[in-house]
Parts: sequence; C-alpha cells; structure tokens
Amino acid sequence: MTGVGYLVGAGPGDPGLLTARALELLASADVVLHDRLIPTEALAGVRPGALVLDVGKVGGGEQVPQEETTRLLVEHVRAGRAVVRLKGGDPFVFGRGGEEAQALREAGLPFEVVPGITAGVAAAAYAGIPVTHRGLASAVAFVTGHEDPGKEEPRVDWGGLAHFPGTLVFYMGVRRLARIAEQLVAAGRDPDEPTAVVMRGTLPGQRSVQATLAGIADAAAAAGIGAPAITVVGPVAALADELDWLAGARPLTGRTVAVTRARAQAGTLAGRLRALGAAVAETPAIRIEPLDAAIPDPAGYDLLCVTSPNGAELLLAGVRDARALAGPRIAAVGPGTARALRAGGVEADVVPPRAVAESLVEALAGLPVERALVVRAEEARDVLPDALRSRGAHVDEVALYRTVREPFDDDARAAALAADYLTFASASAVRFFHEAAGSFDGPRLVSIGPVTTAELRRLGGEPDVEAAEHTPDGLIAALVADAARQPVG
Repeated sequence: MTGVGYLVGAGPGDPGLLTARALELLASADVVLHDRLIPTEALAGVRPGALVLDVGKVGGGEQVPQEETTRLLVEHVRAGRAVVRLKGGDPFVFGRGGEEAQALREAGLPFEVVPGITAGVAAAAYAGIPVTHRGLASAVAFVTGHEDPGKEEPRVDWGGLAHFPGTLVFYMGVRRLARIAEQLVAAGRDPDEPTAVVMRGTLPGQRSVQATLAGIADAAAAAGIGAPAITVVGPVAALADELDWLAGARPLTGRTVAVTRARAQAGTLAGRLRALGAAVAETPAIRIEPLDAAIPDPAGYDLLCVTSPNGAELLLAGVRDARALAGPRIAAVGPGTARALRAGGVEADVVPPRAVAESLVEALAGLPVERALVVRAEEARDVLPDALRSRGAHVDEVALYRTVREPFDDDARAAALAADYLTFASASAVRFFHEAAGSFDGPRLVSIGPVTTAELRRLGGEPDVEAAEHTPDGLIAALVADAARQPVG
C-alpha cells in the first residue's frame, strides 16, 4: 500500500490562520514532520499514536539536514503512511516544498500541496502594512534575504530590485539588513524610502520598527529586533502608523496567560485569550478519562442532575439519542453545563446562576423529588446527592469520568510560572498543577469560582482574581478587568 505526502503550510504563527484543510490532515496523519516555526497549537490536533518528528532548524543551523528530512518523507510515504510535512508559512514560498515535491514525484509517490498564508503578506498585514495599495504599489516582490551559501555567486539582481516599481518584501534577512539596504541604495533605490521590519509577525510578541531604507538597520538594532522577521521596503510601509490595528487595540496585549485546563478543552479558552492579545502558555494539568459506566434508563427518574460540561457530553454520547432524556426534569449545575446539553439538543429545566453544587441545591429547593439520577465525575463532592437524600429522595449516582493528572515537563512548568496570569477552571486542575509544579509563585492567580478558590487556599495559594460568573466566559471577563488595572511589563 502506498501512502500520500502532504506538503502543508502552517501559516505565519497565529494558530487561527491555520487552514481548515491543514487541521483536517493533522487530525488524520500517521506521521508529522514539522518545522520549528509552526504554531505549537497545530500539534495539539494530531491524533494519538501518530509519529511526530521535529525536523526544523534552530538558531540558523541544521537540526535535521534537508536531505534527511526528504529521506524520511519519502520513506514513510512509501511505507503506506499518510505523512504531513508541516512548514511555517507556505510550503512553496522559501519553504523548500518544491524540492520535496520533486523527490516524491521522482519516487513515483503521490502528494498534495496545501498552501498556507505566507509571512510576507500576513506579518505585514498584522503591522498595518498592505503590500499593495492603490496609488502606492501595484506590484510586490518576495525576496530571500538569506541565499543558499552553496551558490557560486548571488542570484539576487540588486539593480532590478532597486528599480522594481512596487513593494519589496525580504524574508530571513534581519541579520543582513545593513547589507541589504546598502546594496539597494547603491543600485539606485531611494535611501529615504519608507521601510519597516516586523518581528514575530502575527504572534503575541510581535514588534515592528519603521525608518528610512538608509536608517532601518540602525533602527532595528536599537529596538532589539531579531529573527524571525520580514522587511518591507516601499511607500506602503509608511501606512503602518495609520493602519496598525493590532498594537494596543486588544485588552490582553503584552500579557502572558497560562491555561491549565484539560487539553481537549484548553484550545477553545486559549484561542479566545489569543484573540484578546494574550500570549498563551498551554500547560494542561489534568486529563479527562471516561469510565465504562452503564447509564440507567432516565425514564425511571423524575430528576436528572448533570454536574459538569464533561458529564453532559458523556451523558449525551452514552444515551445516543437525546429523546431518551425527555422524561425527567433536567438540572444543570450552571450555564456552561446547560450550554453543553443544549449543543446536544437538550434544554435544561433548572440552571442556577452560579456553577456550584450549593447553588443548584438552592435552585431545587421547591421542586418535589422522589427519584433522582446524578451524573458526575468520580471525584466530585457529595453536596448535591447528600442534600437530595436529606429531603427523602432516592438518589442514584453514575460516575461517567475521572480527572487524572496530565504530566508536563520542566519547560512547561517554567513557562506557566513565568506567566503574568495562571488560570484554574477546576479544583482538580489546582491540585494536580500543584503536585507537578510544587508552587503557584509568580503569576497572578485566576480562579473560576469558590470551589476552585478553596482548593487554592488549601494548598497555600491566594487567588488574585475570582470570576463572578463561574464559567470560562466569566473567567475571561474577570481576567480582562484585572489586566486593565495592572501595568504591562
């Protein structure tokens, strides 16, 4: 059996710019060969059991020689595997994707090219620079600022570039910026032409500097601009002051937020934080482990209590048909659990405003209950079932999942403790993070609600922020409000 090689562009760094096709292939790949400059979140979508190999470059040197990368690609495709060759930006724009495609074709192996958004367009756009603009630039040229050192002589036509009637975008040239500017000016380009360098374009740490072409190297050095970066030469670079939509426009710009939720849930929260400008350190402290539990027929109960979004999702998966839940009244522990039920076609009858068991007990106070089924986590507190039993109800409990510790390494621990904010959405995340990290010291601590706060205090932490609404929405709102009161940096 012959596999397929997929040459996939991962975009410039912002995980939100990954294409739908890229995500689809990552979720089904047998092997992923990835570069260094890819969104780390892209690998979160790789299916369990897939072989993931880092073949990127570090510090300008080869981590894995190109020849070895190509050999691995061909070898795994020939063995019948679906192989994603994941590249920063676009595979056919200074990505050596053409060479890898040629190797697959010469080996008689099928391949597909999945374009990505190239940094020369995206980083400029995130800095407020359109690479083409009516009246300023009707053409754009993409140029490598770091030619293959093995070439006998440079192939960059500096005279042609100096007289090119449009925008010049240089990739990988920040270390040679002074030389690039000198060559262009010597060949006839206007030394006073607006020029900009954009570092870490589309990422939370994006920085940019503007100057004239003659002065850009000194300005970039003074600002501490380094790789990865792109350089834009042309009148459009002057539009950055007018069109910069990113800097200062988002409430969490300049903040780093650590997310400790389970990996399956962390992505959504992390994505929303990034959209608000935050750099996100994903440090999942917990993992949700479904249990092989039989769900009794809900028709035999007059009340069904669902105590978490995870429980709601597993309940709906277990009954398979939402109509099976039509008999009993349904109580959800809070708005988040109610939303998870609604997504499966079930509308909860009772939803307290605060997502804690005590609030649900209060909401059920006036409701007659003879038989209740409580769907919960294995380690959940007994507040709700005990309260129902104290009222004379027969209560059955079904644990559909347990929360277990997700190991993380020293780098992840250091990143989390170096963040501006460390967020916790459950007491179990607090407990397991503390077991793994040994401390909460450093960041401002953000708790989703009273139960999580109590666990923090039990382990010696004191939350700086507690959400008024005990949901991810509430956690984000509380964090944003606190960030507005704190100095950046």
